[in-house]
Amino acid sequence: ILKLYVPGPVVCLTVVTALVSLWSLRLRRRDAGTERRVCVLVLGDIGRSPRMQYHALSLSKHGYNVTFVGFLDTKPHQDVLQEERIRIVSIAEVKGVGVGPKLVTYVTKVIIQCLQLLYVLLRMELQSHLLLQNPPGLPGIAVAWLVCVLRGSRFIIDWHNYGFTIMALSHGQRHPVVRVAKWYEHVFGPLATHNLCVTNAMKDDLQENWGIKATTLYDRPPSIFRETPLKLQHELFMRLANTYPQFQHRGCEEVEVEKTIFSVRDLTDNSVTLRAERPALLLSSTSWTEDEDFSILLKALQGTTVSVCVCAGKGPQKEHYRKLIDSLHLEHVKICTPWLEAEDYPVLLGSADLGVCLHKSSSGLDLPMKVVDMFGCCLPVCAIHFNCLHELVKHEENGLIFRDSQELAQQLKSLLSEFPSSEGRLGLFRRNLRTSRGQRWDDNWDQNVLPLITAP
Repeated sequence: ILKLYVPGPVVCLTVVTALVSLWSLRLRRRDAGTERRVCVLVLGDIGRSPRMQYHALSLSKHGYNVTFVGFLDTKPHQDVLQEERIRIVSIAEVKGVGVGPKLVTYVTKVIIQCLQLLYVLLRMELQSHLLLQNPPGLPGIAVAWLVCVLRGSRFIIDWHNYGFTIMALSHGQRHPVVRVAKWYEHVFGPLATHNLCVTNAMKDDLQENWGIKATTLYDRPPSIFRETPLKLQHELFMRLANTYPQFQHRGCEEVEVEKTIFSVRDLTDNSVTLRAERPALLLSSTSWTEDEDFSILLKALQGTTVSVCVCAGKGPQKEHYRKLIDSLHLEHVKICTPWLEAEDYPVLLGSADLGVCLHKSSSGLDLPMKVVDMFGCCLPVCAIHFNCLHELVKHEENGLIFRDSQELAQQLKSLLSEFPSSEGRLGLFRRNLRTSRGQRWDDNWDQNVLPLITAP
């Protein structure tokens, strides 16, 4: 009798290989609906990720079933919530171990988040594509790539910026964590099937320094961003006046008239007009992060004519700046710092007289989406200078570019000197925006992204 001796490790390896193969086949099991399913993933707050919401809506309009994975701290736009083809999968924001050195906290956060993402992505139905926002991309890029390899899905990264450049704002470029993050993006970024980016400058940089061929998908405003009719302006001003005194009218109340600081509604015929003596409405939307120095705006406002300045948004530095605002004694300017619902934000943009953008790109390669939205509402902008801003803001055509608080103060004084007349430069910029409207998001997406999704 011939006896064969098979070592135990070989048996174990054979069994493990067989089990992995069976598991892999199960993970890759396709059905009739696989090619019409796409996962959109953002390791951030879905409600504060408008570009990814637009991706999800565009996919659903073309008949794709979208699984939208991310944090659900703030409410997404109503169109996303009401779309039957979009299913939101909420994941918890991981904090990591709260004791010990910061490095331990960061490492444990990454490990736990890896496990969380693997659990969510491997349990869902097989998706034809996985579309990931970067940044944040640590550990999302590596985990998404691994899942796509295991499941046979195609992997798309939408590069909004570089994560390591944002981390460098807090830690400095030579910090070990920043260096690891840069290495990580350089290693895993090129593994995607397709890449999208937000500017031609970033497209060139990805090609030259990363070996990544990307398609430029400029941010374009969806149709919800437009000039707001007077009636809707007044309704929003009235709602805001219930919470924020900056919108309230001060003076004698009239029985048949409803007033805010900006508008008047005649209750006899429901007609709405803007008050001739109204202040200018300035708007700056922000995520209150380190790439926006709001002290520039606060200094500039000290010499500004009568105006109400709304700084809308939420973020880590909001309380710091609110305390700074409270310490100021501005004679002619009222400052308001609300968080607006997704449906109210475009209405307020379309009601404003001038936008202010303080976003300075950490990489010098991305563009502020808030300015895109403002231009969709034909709202002229004063924006702080950085390298590729000229791809969006045309100085003396659709707005002005400034470099410091003194220059911004001069621009505000000049633009608002003839307010509310529409004959000055502010009115000219608005007319230019009305006549030079480019593509909206839907057409732009259909032209640049849909071919990637439908490609065999």
